[in-house]
Amino acid sequence: MTKTIRIGIDIGGTFTDFVLRDEVRDMTRTGKLLTTPENPSRAIIDGVKRLLDETNSRAEQILGIVHGTTLITNTVLERTGARVGLITTGGFADTLEMGHETRYDVDDLFQRPAPVIVPRNLRRGVGGRMFADGRECETLDEDAVAREVRQLVEDEGIEALAISFMHAYRNPAHEKQALEVVRAIYPDLLVTLSSDVAPEIREFERTNTACVNAYVQPRVHDYLDRLTGELAELGFAGNLSIMLSSGGLTTIEEAKAYPVRLIESGPAAGAMAAAYIARQIGEDHLLSFDMGGTTAKMCVIENAEPHVKYDFEAGRLERFKPGSGLPLKVTVIDMIEISGGGGSMAVVDDLGLMKVGPRSAGSVPGPVAYGRGGEVPTVTDADLLLGYLNPDYFLGGEMALSLETVRDAVKEKLASPLGIGTEQAAEGIQKIINENMTAATRMHLAEKGKDPRSYSMVAFGGAGPVHAYGLAKLLKVRRIVVPMGAGVISAFGFLVAAPTTDSARGYFARLDRIDWDEVNALYAEMQADACKLLVETGAATEDIRFQWKADMRYHGQGFEITVPLPQGPLSSDDTKAVREAFDRTYGELFGRTVPGIPVEVVNWRLSSSLDAQDISLAHDPVETPAERPSREVFFPDFGKIETPVYDRYALRPGTVIDGPAIFEERETSFNVGPDATVAVDEFSNLIVEIREPGSQ
Repeated sequence: MTKTIRIGIDIGGTFTDFVLRDEVRDMTRTGKLLTTPENPSRAIIDGVKRLLDETNSRAEQILGIVHGTTLITNTVLERTGARVGLITTGGFADTLEMGHETRYDVDDLFQRPAPVIVPRNLRRGVGGRMFADGRECETLDEDAVAREVRQLVEDEGIEALAISFMHAYRNPAHEKQALEVVRAIYPDLLVTLSSDVAPEIREFERTNTACVNAYVQPRVHDYLDRLTGELAELGFAGNLSIMLSSGGLTTIEEAKAYPVRLIESGPAAGAMAAAYIARQIGEDHLLSFDMGGTTAKMCVIENAEPHVKYDFEAGRLERFKPGSGLPLKVTVIDMIEISGGGGSMAVVDDLGLMKVGPRSAGSVPGPVAYGRGGEVPTVTDADLLLGYLNPDYFLGGEMALSLETVRDAVKEKLASPLGIGTEQAAEGIQKIINENMTAATRMHLAEKGKDPRSYSMVAFGGAGPVHAYGLAKLLKVRRIVVPMGAGVISAFGFLVAAPTTDSARGYFARLDRIDWDEVNALYAEMQADACKLLVETGAATEDIRFQWKADMRYHGQGFEITVPLPQGPLSSDDTKAVREAFDRTYGELFGRTVPGIPVEVVNWRLSSSLDAQDISLAHDPVETPAERPSREVFFPDFGKIETPVYDRYALRPGTVIDGPAIFEERETSFNVGPDATVAVDEFSNLIVEIREPGSQ
């Protein structure tokens, strides 16, 4: 049977989203089910079955399924990972606790210590040492490795092992030697080498990355093996791919080997979808606003590419305090996550003030409106009271929302204690959540030297379009783009993301003293590894694109910036061009350069990718009246207004509508006030222009 179908699946905190695309039948279908947190694969199987039934298809026709997961993040946050042991260089067993030897909050005398993923009794040092340039200083004590791993497995009961030796990023020979010793004794033990998962300078981060990889590996193995088996029982025999934190795709085997690279897997898909939309409409300055049930994510998209960074801090004790979490050397899309979603709960604190979030009702019990046992009002409940949501058309009418139950809960839990009206309390929830997202977004952009007024915003996620208008006005963003299928656009992002792999090698040297032959050898090694991985996805070697980059800094600085390099091979003749690339990038970030100071290269990076697939969510308008019964809707600055409601699926390209207006689709709802005009473009996107205050 010919395989023509691809499916993208995004598991969120409240809903699991689906997008099915059949190229031969030129057909796109979307779906949304409540997430099943106790067994995430159950919602996946149920959703796939439903899509196949709705499209009269069979599992044997599925060419590929692309999936993103929050399993790794949740495992780290909830501390539900494996019991992990660490074997490291003698004398360095306390690296994880020493960290950078700094306090993440110098004003807090009762500061909690940053978390450590491997306790002291499970960290063992052994003899053997490499010099910083990769030469062997002391041979590895294989007997000590064997003795320590036996104790860790048999006496301490570890389920996975991390191995991280000093300077292994320059020469991994001792780590590979230790792996052979472990394999000879325990061939089935899951082992992570720091030189495999993060071959970069900085001992603390590299060791921590290896430990976190080992910590989540058993759970990821179990989950992916179970999911693969259940899909096979369904009749699926295509390729199952996983979204990386960098926005690329990888194979199941790579995901199982390096699960730490999936730590931001789910949020990355939304940013990739936003980048695809930016290319589609020719927008080079875009803010990606993704608001779901538990969190909101903001990402800067420039020149149709999301910003990327090469480190990430997971499981912070304090969300906005760097250093309070687990620093990782992984490639991630650079975004800010805000603890504000549709399920964020509103409460009155001990000071008699209303607070929204960070706790979320999730899918169980969910918002009060869902009628699944939730008793604490949430953002979704406030949206319903303010008129943004249609209680009879939530999920296309599959899930009826109880307006009166919500009204009673808001009155009891918020309005009465605060001495205000029920609708005032709902307005307060909206104002607080929008202001929280605005403050976090401004901070994120300010750190990059960016002004939100020079950007357009693309809004998606189940709650994103609901709050986009209010958020845009606070940020003074004047243009909003709402794609068709906005409620499931992250799942769409899985289908338009390109298979990609990112590699890095540590080789520290001053720019004017670099051995370019060694650099070219490092890139040749990375390109060979990348080709091997991408060919497994069915790609031809000649279709792979390579981007050379390097982490560089001025001599004496402690941190680096990532600089694009000329396509290699490189030689001493390219030194000037590399220095100019550094000066250009540094100047863009900091507004100045420092002439006459030598430049150092710390890490060498390679990004390898294939072309993304071109898919459109545009569709032929349904032959039904576009207008639905109007209703009263609350808009900031305008109060309650009787507002026309439109069936988005009935709107034709070229349609122009002046606000106020509500646009309803199956998975979300979008609203604009009287100061906005909405046009439908050729791709079925809603393009919104918000007028300046006082303009006509």
